Amino acid sequence: MIMRIRGVVLPERQERTFWIDGERLRTAPPAGTASKRVETVVDGGWLLPGLVDVHTHPGAESPDDTFDEVLLRRHLSEHRDAGVLLVRTPGTAARMPAWVDSDTELPRVRSAGRWLATPGRFFPGAGRDIAERDLAGAAVEEATASSGWCKVIGDWRWDEPAVPLDVLKATVEAVHAAGGRVAVHCQTGEGSRNAVLAGADSLEHGMHLDPDLLDLMAAQGTAYIPTLSAFAGNADVWRGRESSAKRSNWLLGWQGMIDNVRLAHEAGVTVLAGTDTFPCGTVATEAQWLLRAGLPAEEALGAASWTARHWLGLPGLTDGAPADLVAYDHDPVTEPGVLARPTRVILRGRVMR
Repeated sequence: MIMRIRGVVLPERQERTFWIDGERLRTAPPAGTASKRVETVVDGGWLLPGLVDVHTHPGAESPDDTFDEVLLRRHLSEHRDAGVLLVRTPGTAARMPAWVDSDTELPRVRSAGRWLATPGRFFPGAGRDIAERDLAGAAVEEATASSGWCKVIGDWRWDEPAVPLDVLKATVEAVHAAGGRVAVHCQTGEGSRNAVLAGADSLEHGMHLDPDLLDLMAAQGTAYIPTLSAFAGNADVWRGRESSAKRSNWLLGWQGMIDNVRLAHEAGVTVLAGTDTFPCGTVATEAQWLLRAGLPAEEALGAASWTARHWLGLPGLTDGAPADLVAYDHDPVTEPGVLARPTRVILRGRVMR
């Protein structure tokens, strides 16, 4: 049997027909189609490349939890059922098991190995605790053992120093020399600045990021992943607390994250959707937050789909591309609320929903 798909492709906004040939999309009927049964599995509506969550931590729901492969499968299944067909896991308590890459019913995973934390800069024992002098070597090890990414905890407490710039710069240079990429957790002004100046490939959260650094981020290709939905639930909690330096710092950082979404886009920085929260499969909520923060509607959607896929090295809906797509009855650019409710989910050429 050959499957056929027809609909309006985003972001091109052109009606097109695809055929599924194994795990690949084709823009013309595969050889031998005339002698086979053809089933149209999507006939009309709107077609997007599979959704993407570029900051999610499946396998454990808190840093105190032991990494659980049963939970990992459940979390990845939640992503898939919501149309999230590609995830990047920037740090976990353990490296991804080998079966993740071979399970055809689960989203594609780009792992960054274990969190890399220097003394006092993460939950004790939650990641790979490493001395500053050993950070570069450990980062290369994690990037090499994973999908080419590693994750460095660039800072931690709001009133304590970040990883020194020279240490972080040497780490980024070593990973880049090995062909890898570096994600940096940043929740302080110093941590965000050091990550940008070190040439990190992505800023995770970017609290207190100085907007004057956005032009440099754009020039060197550092992506901004604010994970707004992970922080939004705490905003009212912090507003309700008694006045303190810590409260003021948190609220200032939260507002800065929101403001920097629009400013980053205007500067040409790649802004992407990552949730960093549970349940899994809620990247549509993050896209809504990006939209609310001032990202244009099509850019907010792309941040959770085609832009993120391209950033992670996968194409959109083109001939020969992986047959990973989601379909909607309504245009998710003009009706963003439908993003969480795909009518069809197709992964590796198989109908999942």
